[in-house]
Amino acid sequence: MTKLHLFLLAIAFLSSLQNPAVLATKKAYIVYLGGHSHGANPTPADFESATQSHYQLLGSTFGSEELARSAIFYSYTKHINGFAAMLEEEEATLISEHPDVISVFENTMKTLHTTRSWDVMGGFLNRQGKAHPESIWAKANYGDDVIIANFDTGVWPESDSFDDKGYGPVPKRWRGICQNSTKHSFHCNRKLIGARFYDLSHQANSASPPVEYSPRDSEGHGTHTLSTAAGGIVRGANIYGEANGTARGGSPHARVAAYKVCWGLCADANILAAFDDAIHDGVDVISLSVGGLPYEYLFDSIALGSFHAVQRGITVVCSAGNDGPTPGTVSNIAPWIFTVGASTIDREFYSLVTLGSNKKIKGVSLSPKSLPAHKPYPLIDGSNAKRPNSSAEEAGWCYPGTLDPEKVRGKIVVCTRDTSFARVEKGVDVLKAGGAGMILANSDEEGNSLLADPHFLPASMITYKDALRLSSYLKSTKSPTATISPATTVLGVKPAPAMASFSSRGPNLINPEILKPDITAPGVDILAAFTEEVGPTMLDLDKRRVRFNVMSGTSMSCPHISGVAGLLKKLHPRWSPAVIRSAIMTTARTRDNTRTPMKDDNREKAIPFDYGAGHVRPNRAMDPGLVYDITFTDYVHFLCSRGYNASNMAQFIGKRFACPSKTMRAEDLNYPSITVPNLQKSFTVSRTVRNVGTPGTYNVRIKAPFGIHVSVKPQTLEFAKVGEEKTFQVRLRSRSESVGVGYVFGGLTWTDGKHYVRSPLVVNAFS
Repeated sequence: MTKLHLFLLAIAFLSSLQNPAVLATKKAYIVYLGGHSHGANPTPADFESATQSHYQLLGSTFGSEELARSAIFYSYTKHINGFAAMLEEEEATLISEHPDVISVFENTMKTLHTTRSWDVMGGFLNRQGKAHPESIWAKANYGDDVIIANFDTGVWPESDSFDDKGYGPVPKRWRGICQNSTKHSFHCNRKLIGARFYDLSHQANSASPPVEYSPRDSEGHGTHTLSTAAGGIVRGANIYGEANGTARGGSPHARVAAYKVCWGLCADANILAAFDDAIHDGVDVISLSVGGLPYEYLFDSIALGSFHAVQRGITVVCSAGNDGPTPGTVSNIAPWIFTVGASTIDREFYSLVTLGSNKKIKGVSLSPKSLPAHKPYPLIDGSNAKRPNSSAEEAGWCYPGTLDPEKVRGKIVVCTRDTSFARVEKGVDVLKAGGAGMILANSDEEGNSLLADPHFLPASMITYKDALRLSSYLKSTKSPTATISPATTVLGVKPAPAMASFSSRGPNLINPEILKPDITAPGVDILAAFTEEVGPTMLDLDKRRVRFNVMSGTSMSCPHISGVAGLLKKLHPRWSPAVIRSAIMTTARTRDNTRTPMKDDNREKAIPFDYGAGHVRPNRAMDPGLVYDITFTDYVHFLCSRGYNASNMAQFIGKRFACPSKTMRAEDLNYPSITVPNLQKSFTVSRTVRNVGTPGTYNVRIKAPFGIHVSVKPQTLEFAKVGEEKTFQVRLRSRSESVGVGYVFGGLTWTDGKHYVRSPLVVNAFS
């Protein structure tokens, strides 16, 4: 516990004394004690001993072990050492001062970060639709017997994506369970080999009880993300006959396990419990499309859980968040986490809007409804169709009850998109008012970001630029009309990929020396399996049911990388999580299918704070040439550099440890990207690469950031064998033109003529 943490806790304690009402309120807290020392193969006796130690520790604060037993609702006993309990604020403060306690933090709720996407990443399939023999799918046998875990809203086990036909026995290393498995309620098989659910946090907080106490997915998000990562190949997947194609996961022959940690929201206590179980169960990859505000690592359930997972060689892949394009919004920023942004693919679901002036506007939609062809309908802006007691602004947004049926009936209504009211629900209100169709127009805030939705009426979403054209037309005539064409699938869209506007951006607010996100992957309009518990819009009023659904978010891009990580684990079982990440990052691309630099949704040039190292290229990742590895000890030294002391570290890793006398600089963590957020004239960073390809000679190529002089020593690296390592230094010097302009970007590439090992350079010069 640092002095800063103790000071903040003391302030909280003193403040609470002035408000006795606060002391009477119990909240759920997580008491984190580090790692267990009972080894990689603990016994039930070890688990029981750990639980008893938790009762004793909390009992020493309560003065009663019985009270401690009733307060604790999760005891983390396998790999993560700690517990979750209902505590008053004063009690939480007191127990944080115990010498065995590393951190105490409130059990907050994290949120969900809510196909052809595999084809568009390049070279997977031949013209016959089969895996190309040189592709990573073929080389890795589709990820056969790799185990991918998904922390989410559960799974719909009946989905065709989890059919186990053709699968052999469950891998012997699997130690998980299928919780509440019965023939009639929930079942696992040789594909879906495990499932668990975590609801104690909700019960402890007296939240609304779950509809069903099982791993079954009643929201759809978990089924979608798990099938994206490792769903089997399902041909003819469609939603309303559109989006027709083949649904497949990244590692389609992998085994999967669902850990239901989310019931609408995702509690920290549930997430830590799932990490503790998944590590013990024997998974290879953990996929987590969940996040929240970035916190210091000792107070972040995902950072803590993933730290212990990486210690056991498990790759943890997390979504970057959906709070973009605002800078500094990226979540899941710990350096041992693989953080994924979201970008588009070259497929769109077009729905053409034709105005009475014969101007055509390209929109997107997945509406199964259509208007009669070539029949123009009267067109009205929602702001001009308001009820007498509603404001024009609210009616323009098509808020519930604001549209006048007398003005709307039989017309196409223009509704402005905003962030406070769901897109599909706007159409519902138009339909209730008697409207014939809807044009959903982006505001300047949404810009060019388009998302296809399964509307209840003929509808099309259009960009802000086209919304301005539409507005001009409405003002130009007294009798505006329009038609909306049925949704159709269009492939080969250009430019693609482009960054999604919702994808959270860097810089990293906790450690600006670590570039986040790490990578980007397809996350817009992704087709994958879905629950049959709710409709495709997930609205209570939606009584439709589909087996597959189209969804968007970094929630969808994250499992793409989880699937690729599974393939690499199959191909290279001895690669560490850091090497897997390095292989994916250093082989990424930063150009789109027009061979120009990737853009954002507003067609501006994207930067590493948007996409990290670039857009994933799985086939290149299986043979990266050189890799940047980071050992678990390196991560511990990194934490030492943040002021964590030897006592903290010993508890953290479950054994004695002394921080090195010379503190490591965060910039020198052997990361595949190089970021210097505070360049004072000159700065030198060090990196080490390992040869995982054939012997050869690599030469450096430098694309210097604006106003920055970059030199590398040595400029040539010679490798005589596989596994050989070489260290190099990168010196950055600022010129006057770079000072005070903010972050500037470049790149450093090592190449032997066959491999191109690229690292982003991100620099902010102050003097």
